Amino acid sequence: MARKIKITQIRSAIKRLENQKCTIKALGLGKINKTVIHNDTPSIRGMINTVKHLVKFEEIDGE
Repeated sequence: MARKIKITQIRSAIKRLENQKCTIKALGLGKINKTVIHNDTPSIRGMINTVKHLVKFEEIDGE
């Protein structure tokens, strides 16, 4: 089974740098408390690292 990451936006992207806004959008987020599930890949981890102050994430087992 592939590992997955559940990402939830917990803070607003208003008044943030443009690259952080684009990263939030690329992750499929945009509203507070919206949750998405992605595969655990190095590119997704890098995106999370860019906006780690705006999101929370947890690793889950994929199906």
